[in-house]
Amino acid sequence: MNWITNYVRPKINSMLGRREVPENLWIKCPETGEMVFHNDLEENHFVIPASGYHMKMSAEARLKHIFDEGKYDLLPSPKVPQDPLKFRDSKKYVDRLRDSRTKTGLEDAVVAAHGTVKGVKIVACVHDFAFMAGSLGIAAGEAIIQAFEAAIERKCPLVMFPASGGARMQEGILSLMQLPRTTVVVEMLKEAGLPYIVVLTNPTTGGVSASYAMLGDVHLAEPGAEICFAGKRVIEQTIREKLPEGFQTSEYLLDHGMIDMVVHRHDLPDTLARLLRILLKMDAAEAAPVSEPEPAAPAPVNEAEAEPAGAGQ
Repeated sequence: MNWITNYVRPKINSMLGRREVPENLWIKCPETGEMVFHNDLEENHFVIPASGYHMKMSAEARLKHIFDEGKYDLLPSPKVPQDPLKFRDSKKYVDRLRDSRTKTGLEDAVVAAHGTVKGVKIVACVHDFAFMAGSLGIAAGEAIIQAFEAAIERKCPLVMFPASGGARMQEGILSLMQLPRTTVVVEMLKEAGLPYIVVLTNPTTGGVSASYAMLGDVHLAEPGAEICFAGKRVIEQTIREKLPEGFQTSEYLLDHGMIDMVVHRHDLPDTLARLLRILLKMDAAEAAPVSEPEPAAPAPVNEAEAEPAGAGQ
């Protein structure tokens, strides 16, 4: 008779049974391998505290970080045809869409909202890389167009946060058609005399980098962001040469005149507000009303030391 099996098994199992541990409780830094607790990473706006590595952000986290007090109004998601080409690879396109919507809670890869950044009214357009690699399809293209139209209607600047693998192959030529459509609406915003600022995040590649992502009045980028049309591996295989270290990073593009500034994520709201005030020719008071200081309380008077009225006459 096995006394452990027959008599003690429930107790042993309760002691040695595996505990359910939530996934992504600890996040590993891609640069240093450091493990960071997910709550600490979220509080630091998804920047690894020790290395300064900028992790990808969801659209919701990005909007909360940029807008004053994390408050903003979402623009409605456009209604467009689903799976117009009836595309299927290893999986049906409609199934991929359903899975991405379940995972992210979004209708598609682009989210637009309006609010204020340090008192300056803007419309922000954000790619969520978790939704099919932030790829540009009909729905994403229509969301971008409606965001630009909303900015023109409200007479306020538009700030774009691209993070994309490029055009969405499941929509074929219909996806590529979004490139000229978005380019046209960028020109409409500029004709209206309104600023267009692009904040390039990791990664910004493919057709997105070949269209609206590189047509801004000012181009900012987060540190270490990959910004390119074709990937490094593809280029090396094509030209059969080794590319320079750090090729296609935001710092490399800054050194070669492709972008204007590399800005740490923590400094983005202040930097955007400062640039927008300059481009809009606004005074600081116009952007963010400053409350009047309270009048200082009068200094207490020592009655014993006060000179009586008429003294010395």
